[in-house]
Amino acid sequence: MEVLKSGSDVLFILLGAIMVLAMHAGFAFLELGTVRKKNQVNALVKILVDFAVSTIAYFFIGYSIAYGVNFFSGAELLAEKNGYELVKFFFLLTFAAAIPAIISGGIAERAKFNPQL
Repeated sequence: MEVLKSGSDVLFILLGAIMVLAMHAGFAFLELGTVRKKNQVNALVKILVDFAVSTIAYFFIGYSIAYGVNFFSGAELLAEKNGYELVKFFFLLTFAAAIPAIISGGIAERAKFNPQL
């Protein structure tokens, strides 16, 4: 019974993370709708690079500072409780990556590419 409860908790958090990831795509399309046609590709690349940079920064710095968890450990340790720690990391990562997308939409066509990163 405990395995079923743990598995359903992991599934619920994973589905929430997928919805937040879809929200990130919505922010990207919203920004594309607010910029001129000549800047749309640049805006989309900027959002994708923001997502990549924030993912790397959250992996190496943010999560380990907030929770004291190091991902450079064995797979058995990370897979405990049906992978709850990995799913929790993905859930929090989607929120951490959505924040730069919101800011990016606010300063669209007002900032250059490199300083904004």
